[in-house]
Amino acid sequence: MADDYLVRIGKLIRDARQHRGWTQSQLAEALGTSQSAVNRIERGNQNISLEMIARIGEALDSEIVSLGYAGPMHLRVVGGRRLSGAIDVKTSKNACVALLCASLLNQGRTVLRRVARIEEVYRLLEVLGSIGVRTRWINDGVDLEIVPPAELDLAAIDADAARRTRSIIMFLGPLLHRMDHFKLPYAGGCDLGTRTVEPHMIALRRFGLDIAATEGQYHGVVDRAVRPERPIVLTERGDTVTENALLAAARHDGTTVIRNASSNYMVQDLCFFLEALGVKVDGIGTTTLTVHGVPTIDVDVDYSPSEDPVEAMSLVAAAVVTESQLTVRRVPIEFLEIELAVLEEMGLDHDRTPEYFADNGRTRLVDLTVRPSKLEAPIDKIHPMPFPGLNIDNVPFFAAIAAVAQGQTLIHDWVYDNRAIYLTDLNRLGGRLQLLDPHRVLVEGPTRWRAAEMMCPPALRPAVVVLLAMMAAEGTSVLRNVYVINRGYEDLAERLNSIGAQIETFRDI
Repeated sequence: MADDYLVRIGKLIRDARQHRGWTQSQLAEALGTSQSAVNRIERGNQNISLEMIARIGEALDSEIVSLGYAGPMHLRVVGGRRLSGAIDVKTSKNACVALLCASLLNQGRTVLRRVARIEEVYRLLEVLGSIGVRTRWINDGVDLEIVPPAELDLAAIDADAARRTRSIIMFLGPLLHRMDHFKLPYAGGCDLGTRTVEPHMIALRRFGLDIAATEGQYHGVVDRAVRPERPIVLTERGDTVTENALLAAARHDGTTVIRNASSNYMVQDLCFFLEALGVKVDGIGTTTLTVHGVPTIDVDVDYSPSEDPVEAMSLVAAAVVTESQLTVRRVPIEFLEIELAVLEEMGLDHDRTPEYFADNGRTRLVDLTVRPSKLEAPIDKIHPMPFPGLNIDNVPFFAAIAAVAQGQTLIHDWVYDNRAIYLTDLNRLGGRLQLLDPHRVLVEGPTRWRAAEMMCPPALRPAVVVLLAMMAAEGTSVLRNVYVINRGYEDLAERLNSIGAQIETFRDI
């Protein structure tokens, strides 16, 4: 292997290790080697086999190289181009994964319309297929049909696929109705620091589910005598926590009241889907949900999940950062009103059409046209709040937007341990972001973006933010190992190219 290739591979390994937050010693321990050996590898001073590269990639949860199939995907971005025209928002990633988990409640046939074809969905389909659920793409690959077996075969579960998605935790609510004891692999997904699953356990314990976490698996035991006799108060107003409680309540033969519930977009879509299954849910869109469960669900159901407000925000941010005029169609406005209010105060020039309904007949949509604007930093800090506040997943896009605004913007991402840290990757593209602590970053604008080659952050939204900055930077940038982007966005590069971007996908090694 040529010396220059060893240097390039060493740099990729170093970047992946640093994104993981590991020291050389920690990586050496995971590999069963010495810190000095890791140091030599990262400096390109040691021959290294493909098998060792694959082991390093597995330890760092980063596809530096893949054996037996095509290697990791990268993006080559020619920046400095203006976007134009119109682009439609795809269906919600987070709603789709919740509905896939919810399909386990139903003994009949479930059809989900216009499902996002993303890696997160593919991982869940692999898990569902491994336990006996029959899934197939229909109508030219646009819609998804799901037919469960009479009995699930959890012993055959695809553990590797399960560990690559956080969404697997939403199997707990449906599974407690189907078996008295089961094992489920730990959840994975984005590297955003420690987020306790205890709120899930507290809520599901009220339905008789007791969980012990050992040897990389959740061990679940269900006591059928335990029933929620009083309202369930969630200790965290989290989206997946609320969804798990809803999934557990849906087949509880009685009425369940859930307080401090999330009223976010994916939770509302799940409630609409449960109603299509025959489960009555009162209080949709509020923080108190009353679920009138039914012990058996056996219906053929056809449901259309609504559009993704976070993807809509991504596309708005793309227009802002590249100083473009762009129309973003099918925007779920109810879940983007705070973000647009903040952008209006910063000076964004935009207009919107009258509202119309999504295919589910419930979610309100608009078409939004954004124009090049002279932005000023907001007076107040940017920080997320549970819906109807500024969406937690939309906070990173304000880092790129603030970078093109005049003045200083304080971003306080209090939810995740590591995400604000990943935003400082924008500095490698010319940004001026100062990390004040693991949750706060100060952004100085305006920015003169410059091209760079770098490893993709291991968190979905910061990764897209880096891509948007590359689109604004004059010259050619390379973003390596974009699996994390493919987890949440369908054909993003291709779709951005359709409105004027120049992004090429390629693989090496």
